[in-house]
Formats: sequence, C-alpha cells, structure tokens
Amino acid sequence: MLLIDTKGQKVLYVEAPDFVDFLFNMLLLHVVTVMRLLAKEDMVGCLANLYESVENLGDTYFQPTTNKDTLLKPNCSSSLAANVPRFIYWCSYNYGSHCGKYYANDPTSKCPPCTNAMNSPASFVNPSNKVSTSSSDANEGGYVKGVVTYTIMDDLTVTPMSTISSITMLNKFNVQQVDALEEKVVDVGINEGVELRKTSLQSKNALTNVFLTQKAGKKRYK
Repeated sequence: MLLIDTKGQKVLYVEAPDFVDFLFNMLLLHVVTVMRLLAKEDMVGCLANLYESVENLGDTYFQPTTNKDTLLKPNCSSSLAANVPRFIYWCSYNYGSHCGKYYANDPTSKCPPCTNAMNSPASFVNPSNKVSTSSSDANEGGYVKGVVTYTIMDDLTVTPMSTISSITMLNKFNVQQVDALEEKVVDVGINEGVELRKTSLQSKNALTNVFLTQKAGKKRYK
C-alpha cells in the first residue's frame, strides 16, 4: 500500500513485507558485488540506502533460514543463485474459480481458463523451513518476517514500522494537512519491477517516479 502526499505529488512510503523481499532480491541479483567496490558516497540512485537498510535491520527481523551476509557479501554466482528465493506467479482474475489451480514461473504466461497474464506474485515456501513449526513465521518464504510491518521510503530506505516512526515521517516531510494524504493499493508486476530496477540506479525518488510520475505518462529522474 502506498501513502501519497497528493499536494506534493510524492510517494511518502510503502507498507508491504513482500515488497521488501522483492527489493532485497533485486539488491542480491544485480548490484551487491559492484556496490562493495564503491564508497557509499559514490553510489548512485537509491542503492546505498537499500544496502544500508540491510546492514541496519536487526537479525530478529529476518527469516530463520536467511543469513544477512547472503545479501551483503555474496561469494560467487553459484552460491548466490542457491540462496535466491524462487518466484512463482498466478492469475488473480479467478475466472469461474479455476484460475487459482494454475501457477507459472514466468509472469508473461497466460492463464489456461481465462488467458489473462499470470503476473500476481505468490510466496514460495522453502521446504527447509518445515524443520521448525513452533514459530508463526516458520513456514514463510522470502527474507523478512511477514508478521512485522515494514516501511519502504521513496528513496528505498527500509525500516520496521511503528506509530512513532509514522508521525516522525509526516513531520519530516512537513505534511500539514492529513486530508492531503491518500492511500493507494498497487500491484507490482513485471513492468513495474523492471522500471523500479532501472529507476533505482538513476533517482533518489524511485517510488514516486515508478508509481506516480510514469503512471501519469512522464519520466522524471532527480
């Protein structure tokens, strides 16, 4: 869910553990090795913020099967690939209640009953998580625990959310009128994922550029 400042036309933050997993996966797959060779002041876009978020997030927020060093210090491509969560997709159209029977590993696949794109992400449960069943998050997939709400800022800074942090953020952005805030639910499909990867390398306002500016038919990087 996005929280938007309609007056300033800016995304303030996003709430979603699945989106955190997507961002951490993006970090692991594409930029970590390069970023470790750069000083943080030389990093462009939002990458330094995302990297620092992983560094600063306590181990208690990660799944028991997740090692933070997997994200921060990948050893090689083979070990990296072994730790990347698998992504599967399904059709949310639910035509005649038959769509939910089909899954795909390619978000461009067509659903057999309705022919719509199967681009809604589903959570993959790692079989190794079955070792522990005493915890409510034992069978969750991804990197972070879903029982916690996370805040993803416009610059891709990730923090656990609290009432105090929400108030602090509103003060930080000088939001004077609560009625200027708008909540908006968005789907992150293959197109949004590609745009976010690209924009995170170019802009300090990644979420605003992907979910507001580009949706309005304009591209603005700053």
